[in-house]
Amino acid sequence: MKNGWLFAENKEYVYLLTETKPTIMKKWLIGSLVGAILLFCWQFLSWTVIQLHEAEALYTPNQDSILTYLSGALKKEGTYMLPTVAPGSPMEEMEALGKKMDGNPWATVTYRQSYSHDMIRPMIRGFLVDLFIVFCLIYILTRGGTPPTLRVIAGSVATGLITFLYGPYTQHNWFQTPLADLYGHLTDAVVAWGLVGIWLGWWLNKRKA
Repeated sequence: MKNGWLFAENKEYVYLLTETKPTIMKKWLIGSLVGAILLFCWQFLSWTVIQLHEAEALYTPNQDSILTYLSGALKKEGTYMLPTVAPGSPMEEMEALGKKMDGNPWATVTYRQSYSHDMIRPMIRGFLVDLFIVFCLIYILTRGGTPPTLRVIAGSVATGLITFLYGPYTQHNWFQTPLADLYGHLTDAVVAWGLVGIWLGWWLNKRKA
């Protein structure tokens, strides 16, 4: 090791080091931009064309009467668990309700008083989130140098699986969300982040001609 750099004589590992040179930043930004586009396009396909998340928005012919009842029964927007105990109830009451609920129907209701069909702001926020996540991924992967392509792909897919396990699967584990809801999210974690990994693995290791 020379000048404090590990693997300083191996060009494969020092192509992108921790210096914030303009050329490196440009490569990061282009990598983040294309990666975010891949994520955003897959999310669009997943939720619309392919309909991997169809199980999360089931149809009931009773929707109008249910919404009419909810609008009269719920005066505040929010997520409700039915049944549950009132705030401040003693632990004994919570335990008694848990035993009473066992084997009986229950529901989680997200209630909003007014629906907005505006898609522009959610799309902008969604793309900016994707851009930030991919940029952070590049930053983490390139600490100490650019890893080989397969390691970039593995790191990217691992990021997708972490988000799946900490998000949708944790909800399933603790709040018993239907198992069918998980399949779309798991597919997203593997496919979307696999595509990002393939792109970054090639782009970050690409040398100037």
